[in-house]
This record gives sequence, structure tokens and C-alpha cells, in this order.
Amino acid sequence: MLQSASLATLSGIRHGFFTRAGGVSQGVYASLNGGVGSNDDAGHVAENRARMAAALGVKPDRFLTAYQIHSPDVVTVIEPWRHENRPRVDAMVTQVPGIALGVSTADCGPVLFADAQANVIGAAHAGWRGAFTGVLEATIAAMEKLGADRSRIAVALGPMIRQANYEVGPEFIARFREADDANVQFFVPSGRADHALFDLAGYASARLARAGIGTIDDLRLCTYAEPERFFSYRRMTKRGETDYGRHINAIVLAG
Repeated sequence: MLQSASLATLSGIRHGFFTRAGGVSQGVYASLNGGVGSNDDAGHVAENRARMAAALGVKPDRFLTAYQIHSPDVVTVIEPWRHENRPRVDAMVTQVPGIALGVSTADCGPVLFADAQANVIGAAHAGWRGAFTGVLEATIAAMEKLGADRSRIAVALGPMIRQANYEVGPEFIARFREADDANVQFFVPSGRADHALFDLAGYASARLARAGIGTIDDLRLCTYAEPERFFSYRRMTKRGETDYGRHINAIVLAG
């Protein structure tokens, strides 16, 4: 379990960016696969998630993840839900102690939020589409409705695919440039005509800074580059594998 230095100093808040180590899954899912949407053995996934819940000091039924759809949508969590009733959103916020908010990733950006003074936390799944359509700003706004102040919110960006391994095509580049000419700063040539390398973490950090977040901690780790440590959707497709594991990245108010 990896941690952000800035979040680790906050009283009453526990968090973790889990790697692929420490679980029971086998093969391409080895070993700490938390993806309920994967084709892994369901019993293995349940055990892995129970281990992650225990590491954060919560019961498995209070270790929550949503049905992620690459949206800007956020839910305010007031009580745990059953797996079959999980909401279709990409971010969660709460002020309820003892409920771990988790996001599932395998190249997309996991982003954890905390206002320790207000006892409000959030977690967002920020792939390019979610970040582009405003999931980070929506998470901040939802936290403010619970009493948080964006000037106090500390944010941590966990392991995700980094620019050196994130090649994108011309339509992707055009979408970002049409939205804002300043987005050109997040692309560098890839060496292939009409293609570029995209800086997802830099883009997310810039949007957070523009939203008024002063404390932004980036772990600066690449899921694609470290196969022994992290799962990666893009690496799976390059290798021609049939499926891939998912990380869980979670935060909880101690209760």
C-alpha cells in the first residue's frame, strides 16, 4: 500500500493506493486484484478486497466502490450499499466515519481528497474523459456542500499511466485543443505522425490548481512502466492478454 505524504499527515484520515502485491489472485490478475468487473475468480476478488479493507481498518461491507462510467458524476455517500446496487458514478464524497471510498484503476488517475478540519473526504476516478468533463471540480463542489473549504482540501494523485507511455491520436489531441488552446502544454511529440504523448497527471493537476486546490501531491508513479508492481489496461492490450487486474485506491475517515 502506497501513501501520499500530504494525506498521511492528516489527523483522523487513513488512505492507501494499493499495488498488485499482497493478494490471492493468479495469472494476469496476480495478486491483489480488486476488480469486481474482471473475469477473475469472485472468491479471490472478495478476499483481496477484504484484505484492503482490513488495511484501512474497515469491514469489507464498508469498503465501497462504484460502477465507474468515465463520467463527471459524483455521489454523496451516507451509508454503505450492496454490490448490486452500486451507483454509476466516478467520484464519491462523505462525512461519515468508517466508510472507505474506493476508486478502481488500471491506468486512469486515482485522486483522493481530504479536508481534515471539516472531516470531509472524496475519491475520484479520473481518466482522460472524466478529467476533461469535470469530475475533479465536481468532487470539490460536492465536498463543499458537506462543509469543506477548497482552500483547505489536500489532494493526492496516485499511480497512473504517465506521459512517456501514453500515446494518443489526432482526434484526441484536437478535442483538447478545441476546448482550450492552453492544453497544448500537455502534449509532446511521440515520434509518430499526427500522434503525441499526453500528460494525464499534469492535466489533472492543472485543473485542480485552477479550481483553488493548494496542496496537490503526485506520487509520480506509472502503472504501465512497472508490470511487477501495477496493473495496466494499455499494457494488457499491447501484450494481447484477455483481461487485466484492477487496483483499488481508497480513503476513510477514522471512526
